[in-house]
Amino acid sequence: MAGSDGASRDTNQSTVPGPTRAAVILPYERSAARSEGAAHRAAEARLAEAVGLTASIGLTVVHTAIHPLRNARPSTLLGEGQVEMVKAALEAQSVTVVVVDAALSPVQQRNLERDWGAKVIDRTGLILEIFGERARTKEGALQVELAHLEYQRTRLVRSWTHLERQRGGFGFLGGPGESQIEIDRRLIGERIVKLKRELEQVRRTRGLHRRARERVPYPVVALVGYTNAGKSTLFNALTGAGVYAQDQLFATLDPTMRAIKLPSGRTVILSDTVGFISELPTQLVEAFRATLEEVAAADVILHVRDAAHPDTAAQRADVMGVLTEMAEGPDAALDEGWQERMVEVLNKADLMGGVDAVPHLPGSIAVSALTGDGLDALRAALDERLSAGMETVELSLPPSDGAGIAWLYEHGEVLRREDAEEAIRFTVRLSPADRARLAGRMA
Repeated sequence: MAGSDGASRDTNQSTVPGPTRAAVILPYERSAARSEGAAHRAAEARLAEAVGLTASIGLTVVHTAIHPLRNARPSTLLGEGQVEMVKAALEAQSVTVVVVDAALSPVQQRNLERDWGAKVIDRTGLILEIFGERARTKEGALQVELAHLEYQRTRLVRSWTHLERQRGGFGFLGGPGESQIEIDRRLIGERIVKLKRELEQVRRTRGLHRRARERVPYPVVALVGYTNAGKSTLFNALTGAGVYAQDQLFATLDPTMRAIKLPSGRTVILSDTVGFISELPTQLVEAFRATLEEVAAADVILHVRDAAHPDTAAQRADVMGVLTEMAEGPDAALDEGWQERMVEVLNKADLMGGVDAVPHLPGSIAVSALTGDGLDALRAALDERLSAGMETVELSLPPSDGAGIAWLYEHGEVLRREDAEEAIRFTVRLSPADRARLAGRMA
């Protein structure tokens, strides 16, 4: 009896699912690395990033490997010997999911799954998985589904060889109907059209909200930067908000906005945006372009960098590259002078021994969003940047004009106030737009 009880206990224990064991494989083209210059990441750094991406969706990475590529094989990308080497490692580690940090064709993905006996995910599929877990707003969920369907549609091409043509027409002699691939492609296409309509409606709604903010108006400060640079932590430190901030890649996907007060009393809107990443697939950039629309409308762009990261220069190049692309072409989302509105924030100074230990770069501010060190200097820099181009005016208002007095404090920076019985004299700094509004109020 005891033996049977022990056996049942063993059986029950064996049915408890454990963590999913994964492997991360990096096909590395040395020739491409040399041609892209010094800013290109080393293979080890790229592998570490891929491991971080994989771990962020709950997979347990038990095997990693870098495989140099001389010539990419159309059937498997990797060479025959490399495929066998990976297979042996997967069997030894009981791996069930393999992440290949490269763009795989449908045929390559199918062949590798057959050879390795494991689920294979390429870089695009991995990022889509992360996006699916992190998106929280309706817009974010729609964008994720759209990008996923567009990716899935490419997986239908020549990869489902087992699907046969279905019967069509009437009776037993009906002609050939649609194949399963054609049916799935048509259903996916219909869903994509519907999603694009829904996204346009969501964007129009957000556009109305943005125009409402412009009528306030408050300056907008947008946070941009490489994923995991600490944007959300900085956002929380400046606003006191509880935005999701974890030491994970792509922790934030949806733009989050909060109003904050600067030392001068000026109110600004701070916007946290999706993190950038190297070699982000084109379809994902397009699918998530709406999350970067706040950057285009920003009065100041804070480029948050992980100053302690060994690849901080390469990460900066990736961010600047994407923003530069947004400023090019007839439908450019950014104006040509966007770089003049940018302030570099060198974050994670606590990992380098403090703010004073961070190498100084012209136009940059060193901070630690985690400890708060350097945040006062950042707030002062924002005040100074937003004050540039403002006009100083002197005026008098009757003490009874409470609405006018409130308007000055809300829209301007009151430098001096002298209260008298007949009138209150102000020295106020205003933006040109607000200067014009003031003239209209007093006309």
